[in-house]
Amino acid sequence: MTIIYAIIALGVLIFVHELGHFLLAKLFRVKVEKFSLGFGPKLFSKQIGETEYLLSAFPLGGYVKMFGETGFIEGGETHHQATPDSNVSDEESGELVEGPRELTEAEKERSFFHKPPLVRIAIVMAGPVFNLAFAWLAFILLCMLGVPTVTAKIGDVIKDKPAARAGIQKDDVITGINGKPVKQWDDIAEMISASKGQTISLSVKRGGQDKQFSIIPEPRVSKNLFGEQVSGFAIGVASAAEIITQKYGPIDAFSKGTAQTWKVIDLTFTSLIKMAQRVVPMDSVGGPIMIVKMAGEQAAAGGSNFLAFMALLSINLGVLNLLPVPVLDGGHLFFYFWELIFRRPVNQKVREYAQQIGLMLLLGLMALAFYNDIIRYFVGQG
Repeated sequence: MTIIYAIIALGVLIFVHELGHFLLAKLFRVKVEKFSLGFGPKLFSKQIGETEYLLSAFPLGGYVKMFGETGFIEGGETHHQATPDSNVSDEESGELVEGPRELTEAEKERSFFHKPPLVRIAIVMAGPVFNLAFAWLAFILLCMLGVPTVTAKIGDVIKDKPAARAGIQKDDVITGINGKPVKQWDDIAEMISASKGQTISLSVKRGGQDKQFSIIPEPRVSKNLFGEQVSGFAIGVASAAEIITQKYGPIDAFSKGTAQTWKVIDLTFTSLIKMAQRVVPMDSVGGPIMIVKMAGEQAAAGGSNFLAFMALLSINLGVLNLLPVPVLDGGHLFFYFWELIFRRPVNQKVREYAQQIGLMLLLGLMALAFYNDIIRYFVGQG
């Protein structure tokens, strides 16, 4: 079942991504020749109107093949611009046979290549944008269904620290800092850090009574998510790790879901930067085996966990596709923005070399991900 869950998660996210390209292509009257979930040999296909819909063998990607493309988009086949010298000689028969021809005006109307750069940019960008939008809607829905939240109840007061000296006790519940309400434990660290060491007014509830305390936070050096040392401020309290399920109404869910989406997008970009800086080790890169394992674990934990996992994966897919690497959407966007700014397309030879380099980088990344997965889940357990 673990593999089935992974196929479901990837299938939905790939469909959402390709649907973005497909709908924008249709909106701008570009002829879509193929819409494929997966790549490689086709398992099933059906022609509906001018588009062939395919289910292909390898479920780690997909593509939308548009009429009049040049180069590769989403794994589609190559389409070069036709030339006027359309007749060539067949060497065996000596007869004149029909070769490439100039597109008619009607065909140019439906050709991706002949659309203005802004239109091509919109079509290519739609895939990653749809992935980000899927995650955004998923986070909003999760907030409405209820999300696990750590309460502001204190589980431990560290001796000789500011909170202990002020009279804070275990099992106190922090309700406000400097007049601003505190609803969960994450709020506390943010508000104390924002004080920059200035005296704060702490509101707590103790045995049904409200109490006020004035505390001066002290400097503290800790490690962030990436293991880097960061300076901040603390008062010396630890969470009681009391977890409740908190549900939000539509308006609050919209706000919370939007904030969470931007938070994960920012974290994804930051992680990529930290990886390039070698702060995050390359062995943290995961591949298909990790996705399969995590999909199974999150599905076993419940539908909400599985949806949250899909949202995180969707943001990663969207962000990675926006990187300016040839063969990815971001690489195509780079070429089209170049054309938009300099009023001429990038030289075809340059594009071909860039595609080859991009493909090698992508294959190298995939090899690294597979290697890490094998070490992590097989060799490491041996």
